[in-house]
Amino acid sequence: MKLYYMPASCSLSPHIVINELGLDVTLLKVDHGKHMIEGGDDYYDINPLGYVPVLELDSGTRLREGPVIVQYLADLKPERGLASPNGTMERYRLQEWLNFLATEIHKGFIPLLYARLAGKYVETATPKLEKRYAWIDEQLADRDFLMGSTFTVADAYLFALTGWGQAGWLKSYYKADIHFDRLDNLRAWYGRMRERDSVRKALREEGLE
Repeated sequence: MKLYYMPASCSLSPHIVINELGLDVTLLKVDHGKHMIEGGDDYYDINPLGYVPVLELDSGTRLREGPVIVQYLADLKPERGLASPNGTMERYRLQEWLNFLATEIHKGFIPLLYARLAGKYVETATPKLEKRYAWIDEQLADRDFLMGSTFTVADAYLFALTGWGQAGWLKSYYKADIHFDRLDNLRAWYGRMRERDSVRKALREEGLE
């Protein structure tokens, strides 16, 4: 398999999951500005939409969209428990988290990351995103990870997104003017995530440590 990624982007999420599962996946770096793959190929030939991640299976089939990719990866080794079995309420809860992160957090960051283009919309987007993070902080008050005591693919996704904030935790290509200083539960969770071997390896492989 192959994972097409851009350093510090949302593709960090499947990268972490790949490391967590110990999967044999070739990492192919995509240039953020030129949309060229290492070696000179045009990334638009892989994904006409231009964004990452894309997971290419050995059969040549390609999967887009991070929440789908991380679930596919988790299902390759269900015994590791990164995603509950399909058809269970726990799996629906996981998908609920992934959908929330994609629509309320991931998309919520976009105007902050491109503040110059977003203009005054940033003034509306920032407090909304802060409220969403405050809610996540509340959910983490009595649990180590988003789904409870066990790390899941949802944690990998949230970690990738949270690194975009101005917390000084991750030297990324992206920086949004949002702070997490008062969100103690979130900060503690982030610290636990940073200590995971799979996360440290992904950060190192993407040149972020």
